[in-house]
Amino acid sequence: MEPLGTPYSPTATRVLLLGSGELGKEVVIALQRLGVETIAVDRYPQAPGQQVAHHARTIDMTDPAALRALILAERPDVVVPEIEAIATATLVELEAEGAVRVIPTARATRLTMDREGIRRLAAEHLGLPTSPYRFCDSLAELREAIEGPGGIGYPCVIKPVMSSSGKGQSAVRAGADLAAAWEHAMAGGRVQSVRVIVEAFIDFDYEITLLTVRARGADGEVTTQFCEPIGHRQEGGDYVESWQPHPMPAAARGRAQEIAAAVTGDLGGVGVFGVELFVRGDEVFFNEVSPRPHDTGLVTLVTQAQNEFELHARAILGLPVDTALRGPGASAVIYGQVEGHGIVFDGVDDALRVPHSEIRLFGKGESHVRRRMGVALVPDDDLAVARAGATAAAGRVRPRLALRP
Repeated sequence: MEPLGTPYSPTATRVLLLGSGELGKEVVIALQRLGVETIAVDRYPQAPGQQVAHHARTIDMTDPAALRALILAERPDVVVPEIEAIATATLVELEAEGAVRVIPTARATRLTMDREGIRRLAAEHLGLPTSPYRFCDSLAELREAIEGPGGIGYPCVIKPVMSSSGKGQSAVRAGADLAAAWEHAMAGGRVQSVRVIVEAFIDFDYEITLLTVRARGADGEVTTQFCEPIGHRQEGGDYVESWQPHPMPAAARGRAQEIAAAVTGDLGGVGVFGVELFVRGDEVFFNEVSPRPHDTGLVTLVTQAQNEFELHARAILGLPVDTALRGPGASAVIYGQVEGHGIVFDGVDDALRVPHSEIRLFGKGESHVRRRMGVALVPDDDLAVARAGATAAAGRVRPRLALRP
């Protein structure tokens, strides 16, 4: 590997993050602990990652000209996309020109930006098991895809092809709800698009995130390692709580690793991938993959010897990684609960009275009722105790609008 430099010097190792939310913030912290000079980019100023980086830049990352100009001006050693809403074609061009190295690769970033690219790769190219699906460009096409001959049928799930954290996602059980689901998808997309994916509903037992790490070994060859499965509960497509490890039969666990290895191996590069899977008995179905740390993986801040952000940083830099579990634990989301700017948090002291609890407040300046503003974490050998403790701690944190003087 290349030697690590010193920030603010000609020898600096410079990493530029595209997206600086709570996950990007933790990646910045992990990189800075290794002496890396960090540049945090987001669409709005004072984003969480920008608050802790060496440099902060604010641009529209979906603007190809603005993105190219920024990367060529900063000349980072590595670009690390942390969100989906990026002009990924520009990253592909810059990587092909030899101007920058993209993590894991520019191709992986482009394919996983939209659900169509990654679903076609998994189901049609790699032949992995997924739910039946169709892509639609209008409400009429959507209705035909569900209700027409050989259609998906009800119940089904409708998602924008470009969105994240459950935005724009609906579970539809009858035709009367279809128009509302279409409008919800149009409003929830990350970029302007009228394309959606409709998926048949799989009656699965549980869903997991399998954090999959591709990193270079001592011989320089890329190897694939897996963290313990992370179980999670979602509401409206957005995670509410997660826990690690999630118990799985040996056959299902092995199949999950095979699927994750196939997808991430095709995408290539190095780093952490969050592979989302549905499990029914010993059957495992591919759902989605993020070529970056995953929100459900926030639990690894208290469960793993190296959390997912440290694993990502190490893999990016060519350093050894260790996916070992330190001990079981759980996370629970702290929501904004109110609409406004400059909120304050009551009850943090009460939350931290839950045994072994930790609280992370992300520092977001603007609150929304369902915006993720923090997370409660509890390690415990008994997963039921950990989950109950994390939920209790999160519930004790009470965001509110600050009183104006």
